[in-house]
Amino acid sequence: MTQDKQTNILLFIIAIALVAIALKSMVEPRSVVAQSHTEHRFFIEPGVQRLRSSDGSKSVAGRVVIDLQTGNAWGFPTLTGDPYPSDPTNVKPAVSHPFLLGRFALEDVDK
Repeated sequence: MTQDKQTNILLFIIAIALVAIALKSMVEPRSVVAQSHTEHRFFIEPGVQRLRSSDGSKSVAGRVVIDLQTGNAWGFPTLTGDPYPSDPTNVKPAVSHPFLLGRFALEDVDK
C-alpha cells in the first residue's frame, strides 16, 4: 500500500466520523436550559439583626436572607452577635435553621 493510498483511507475514515457526529447532533439535539429553577439566588443582608417571627413567638439575633426567586425573607438565628451560627455552650459547630419572616411581592414590581 502506498503512502498516498493510506492517507486517503485515513481522511475517508475521519470524514465518515465527522458526518456521524453531525448527524447525531441533528437527530438527537441536546436540550438547552437558559435558567435552572433548581438553584436559589439569595441576597444575604449584611450584619446581624433582631429577628421577630410573624406570630411573635421568636425574637432572636440573626441574619436576614431573601430568596430572590420567591421573595421570601428568611431569618437564620445566630444566637449571638456573631455573623455566623454559634453556640458557646456546645463544642460542635452550630447549625442555624431558618424561619419565615415574611414575603416581598416581587411579581407586583412589573405592574
